[in-house]
Amino acid sequence: MERATAMTMESRERFASLLERHRGIVMKVAHTYAFGADDRADLAQEIAAQLWHAWPRYEAARSFSTWMYRIALNVAISHVRDAGRRGRHWVPLDDTLHDLADDNATDPEAAQRVRALYGFIARLAPLDRALMLLYLENHSGREIADVLGIGESNVTTKISRLKQRIRDEI
Repeated sequence: MERATAMTMESRERFASLLERHRGIVMKVAHTYAFGADDRADLAQEIAAQLWHAWPRYEAARSFSTWMYRIALNVAISHVRDAGRRGRHWVPLDDTLHDLADDNATDPEAAQRVRALYGFIARLAPLDRALMLLYLENHSGREIADVLGIGESNVTTKISRLKQRIRDEI
């Protein structure tokens, strides 16, 4: 009985450590799929809860960040779908985008391009938004395919098409 309790405590500590080390993934996904501060906080909390719920099924031989992205993106996509059913509407160019653009405050043209890019991403379908998020994070085609559960050639094709849309629209 004591051994089971120790394993449970060890498992909790390992989960907490991995979650803290990779919390940036949760925050990036929340910022990409929820636009108000309260919505982002709620989504981040829901992602963390679902990660904890799925933790017993995590296979240590697999990449934790890939596993985490997959769950986080699935939760976020469900969040978007649920919000749509509830009739909620988001305005994609909010303070978050202005904050991101502030990183380029010395170059107003660069700041405008950042706003335009994030506005473009915000208008994408949930799967394409996930694809762009992972691509902009410099994940390989294989990693993106693993996270999204689609073929690597499909990833390459979708990225190519999204790049062309960016060139056409921005």
